[in-house]
Amino acid sequence: MDKNEEVIRRYQEDEKRMVLIFAQWCINHQLDPFTVYGEAYPTQVNNSILKEVIDWTVDSSESDVIDTEMLIQILQAYGNDDLAMVISEKSQEMKQK
Repeated sequence: MDKNEEVIRRYQEDEKRMVLIFAQWCINHQLDPFTVYGEAYPTQVNNSILKEVIDWTVDSSESDVIDTEMLIQILQAYGNDDLAMVISEKSQEMKQK
């Protein structure tokens, strides 16, 4: 495998981890990851990576706490600013309840 292929493979693996962290955060807060994702990206409701990693999530009682600010930073690092904004809004809504 050449260097470019290795960089692409690592990026794809990291992207899956980012999506898994997002999905688990949603599960931990009793939110449907597909619905939340759809709020940020209504034209991309069939995200193949999200479909793949959803099976890797665990029940919220079995999960570690995922810090909301950390999740937002991770999403922004991958250019998912719209999703980071939705997560921020959801977090604010939960704090107000």
